[in-house]
Amino acid sequence: MKTSGNFKNGQPVLEQDGDTLTYYHVDGSIKAQGPCIDGQFQGKWIFNKKSGQLWNVGHFKDNQKHGEWTRYKPDGTVEKTETFERGKKVN
Repeated sequence: MKTSGNFKNGQPVLEQDGDTLTYYHVDGSIKAQGPCIDGQFQGKWIFNKKSGQLWNVGHFKDNQKHGEWTRYKPDGTVEKTETFERGKKVN
């Protein structure tokens, strides 16, 4: 995933507004969004496919997956749920 600058069409790859970091798809739709504090992913993050469809919802602690992560199917139902502790899957 590109982590800085702009896409060829000028669309920013990411923007930080306060503690909220937003990554974009090349068309300007939101790819991922959540808290980033002092350069560290923290708390709840939401990830979307290019179509705008919800893909994953998960939690970070100090840039590592921590807590529940849920992946969604194209029809919006849950595909799977996993639990992480400091980046390691525990279930």
